[in-house]
Amino acid sequence: QVLLVESGGGLVQAGGSLRLSCTASGRTFVSYSMGWFRQSPGKERDFVAVISKRSDNTYYTDSVKGRFTISRDNAKNTLYLQMNSLKPEDTAVYFCAARQAMSILPSAYDYWGQGTQVTVSS
Repeated sequence: QVLLVESGGGLVQAGGSLRLSCTASGRTFVSYSMGWFRQSPGKERDFVAVISKRSDNTYYTDSVKGRFTISRDNAKNTLYLQMNSLKPEDTAVYFCAARQAMSILPSAYDYWGQGTQVTVSS
């Protein structure tokens, strides 16, 4: 099966930036739409952003619009999430996920990474 590995998380001050990466292996990366999700302790896993196979379409949850940018480099089998103007409420474990067609529903995704912690201090 396809393996997804996130990296780039860490501790930043409010207003700072991070770039998360998700590297895929096992199957053709371009065959998948890719999404970012996040989960805080005691809460459900929430949609953050999704990108189509050829980067022709993206969609974001309202709370990150204008601050986060999802992108992908199919030649490198890598998905990115550029996170700017970070807020304490962005603190969560961030997961990347893959499925054939775009979706905002965590239950729709076939493959998941292990997650990377993002902590935004105030």
